Amino acid sequence: MLSQVTYLQFLAVFVGLPLSVLAVGSVVSRRPGRAPLRIQAGGIALLVGLALVYTTPWDNYLIARGVWWYGDGVVSMRIWQMPLGEYLFVAVQSVLVGVWTFRLDGPVDATVGHTWRDRLLGVSAGAGVALAGLALVLGPAATFYMGAIFVWAGPVLALQWGVGWRYLLAVRRRLAVMVAVPVVYLSSIDRVAIEWGLWTISPTYSTGLTVGGLPLEEGVFFLVTSLFVAQALVLLRWVIARWG
Repeated sequence: MLSQVTYLQFLAVFVGLPLSVLAVGSVVSRRPGRAPLRIQAGGIALLVGLALVYTTPWDNYLIARGVWWYGDGVVSMRIWQMPLGEYLFVAVQSVLVGVWTFRLDGPVDATVGHTWRDRLLGVSAGAGVALAGLALVLGPAATFYMGAIFVWAGPVLALQWGVGWRYLLAVRRRLAVMVAVPVVYLSSIDRVAIEWGLWTISPTYSTGLTVGGLPLEEGVFFLVTSLFVAQALVLLRWVIARWG
């Protein structure tokens, strides 16, 4: 445990530095078919705002419930229950995944259609995620955190899949890389933060299952948040191409 490392210092090194390198590389390297910079900047900025608005109440509730807590001396300022670093993490994670998503961006196939039946199926699938989460929340305490993630993720997935799951399926290989790399990286640094004692996941509200020492719930969290950002930006370009 490295108690001298604060939340903000951790973010600056493990998120700020790679984000800076990735952003510079994205500006310098331009490939045919990638979105204009104004679309990239506008789309990412919109997602940062939405992420903060949607995540803040959920995050604060889980902290107040004791699902996780922070190490001594790690946090210097709180707004409600959340440390300042937590708000910044929500924002910079969205930017990091967004910049990476546009780094892999390519031509948009506007010929892919999406019927009303497809929309209904997409919304139903997202609702199924939320209902599964509700069952976990109402079950044993050990499944509470996982259930809370699913309940929180379900409405966003329902919206995105309702808008265009067929297009997401059409670009699934590209989308998989857009999501997989941030999930692996963010999960890895989260594992480091837990090992250093920056925060601790409650054994009462988690299953105790781990992957490489990382609580399973944390990996699922980074999976759904990376999906939120990557799917939103991929769908944004598709919607603009079809209806713009």
